[in-house]
Amino acid sequence: MNLVRNILSLVGIVAIVVGIGAYAKLSPMLAAFDEFDDKAVDTYTEMVSQLIETGNPAEATVWKVLANEDQSFEDIDQTIKVVANEHNIKAVGELPLWKQVAAMTGEEQRIAKIYMYCNPLTAFQMMDHSDAYSAYLPCRVSVVEDKERKGRYWIYTLNMDMMIHGGKPLPEPLRTEALKVKEIMLDVLKRAKEGDF
Repeated sequence: MNLVRNILSLVGIVAIVVGIGAYAKLSPMLAAFDEFDDKAVDTYTEMVSQLIETGNPAEATVWKVLANEDQSFEDIDQTIKVVANEHNIKAVGELPLWKQVAAMTGEEQRIAKIYMYCNPLTAFQMMDHSDAYSAYLPCRVSVVEDKERKGRYWIYTLNMDMMIHGGKPLPEPLRTEALKVKEIMLDVLKRAKEGDF
């Protein structure tokens, strides 16, 4: 009986030591969150949930929608361009990836096209805040044909919440401008899914 009690006491002591060590290491990190945007914890919680669910870090950092079944690639393509134009964001490039790969391999490929858009004034404000934001520019939308269901299309864009809410609050008016860009990109996704232009 004494042996069991001694083992349990030892386990308890080890647990306390580990707990104190973990608290000492985590405490500064947790304290840093006090200075972060009010939505930072929710943003990272959502990302971690997606990462655990999919095991894929890219899936955890994007927004995606499956286009309605009646939407052809041409419908989606046209809608993306019309909606972007309505919001006055500049088209700065397109990459018809599937055509390029087909030309290089001589084999037909599933459709995959990347659209690049930018609001130059907002982009420069983001870079003035931190040059690291330049790696996220320009905003992208991609249309990718489903691997299993030919003629069905996924529409993707970067989940901007990490850039907007993931750290210390963005200064005004940058925060307001970044939220406007987020709403534009979500509108592009929603309307391209539905063919609403």
